[in-house]
Amino acid sequence: MRILAITIISLAVSSSATFAQDVSAGETSFKKCAPCHDAGPDARNKIGPELNGLDGRKAGTAANYSYSDANKNSGITWNEATFREYIKDPRAKIQDTKMFFPGIKDEKEAGDLWAYLKQFKADGSTK
Repeated sequence: MRILAITIISLAVSSSATFAQDVSAGETSFKKCAPCHDAGPDARNKIGPELNGLDGRKAGTAANYSYSDANKNSGITWNEATFREYIKDPRAKIQDTKMFFPGIKDEKEAGDLWAYLKQFKADGSTK
């Protein structure tokens, strides 16, 4: 029984290390998003909305951005789980979204990207 408990603890520790988030890697991954989105102190809406303050923000609510009805009515409040599900395949999560993006399928990359985005407060400063 003790060996089983040690094995379970070891697996849990190694699993969390495998999925540790890397803000720097997320910043690199954000280059895939940057043609359409901005984040940070000078962020502005582009083809897509700026992504400051994304953690906890309701989908379809960035100021001065014209969202699709599908996005505005999605009922999504952004957090890590909803972001990860969405970023894998945006059109699978919100069918009539205006966002055309092939998605980020890699779990580590998606986690790193989330770590990068969640650091920005609504005003673009970092937490």
